[in-house]
Amino acid sequence: MALKEELEKQGSWLFKYRSVLPVGILVIGLIVSVQTSLMKTASNCTFYYELSCLLVSLLGLGIRVYTVGHTPKNTSGRNTSEGQIADTLNTTGIYSIVRNPLYLGNFFMWLGPAMFTENLWFIVAFILFYWIYYERIIYAEEQFLEKKFGKKYRIWASKVPVFIPNLKLFIKNKLPFSIRKVLKKEKNGLFAMFLVFMVFDLLGEWMKNHSDYNLWFIYGTVVTMFIYIILKIMKMKTTYLENERS
Repeated sequence: MALKEELEKQGSWLFKYRSVLPVGILVIGLIVSVQTSLMKTASNCTFYYELSCLLVSLLGLGIRVYTVGHTPKNTSGRNTSEGQIADTLNTTGIYSIVRNPLYLGNFFMWLGPAMFTENLWFIVAFILFYWIYYERIIYAEEQFLEKKFGKKYRIWASKVPVFIPNLKLFIKNKLPFSIRKVLKKEKNGLFAMFLVFMVFDLLGEWMKNHSDYNLWFIYGTVVTMFIYIILKIMKMKTTYLENERS
């Protein structure tokens, strides 16, 4: 099998399981975080460093929210049993400055917990893993988009960078921001983020027989859990979150 075909095959497989496989890295990160926690002593800077890690993840979520809120239906790489779907090619808004804004958002969302380990080697390993992992997914997606949209895609891709945004290229969004679509599609992101940080923090303190927990993570997890439950019920029992773009 030619290298091009092999990369596309790997990318398609990784795309299908892109929400599952990184969980393994999260488990490894949790182990590394606990080991680091056992070896270090608490300082006044610890609290602020932990919050900075949370802010990095929130930046990633913000990128995802902005992206999803301005996209039409059946775009942004939603996975289905048939594979990839893209009814239209997004070229305005955040897609005018970077070709893969959702994966850029994912990077920062995962980078936060990686930083929380305070282990430089793990952070570097995570970045390398993310690069190799999503490089193949992006390759497969771009093959799909080029086949579907042809010249229009090639012209757009020749101008817009793959992963590092070029703000000078920004073109105003064609569609207004849809809060309903964001609440429907991204309802679990904020809760999952706080939950991960809380687990990292609680387990680290528990292993040291300490109780110096970061209350921001605990309160944030509780609040976002209730928000998630409410949105989940609304999705099942009502049509409030339904719209022509979700």
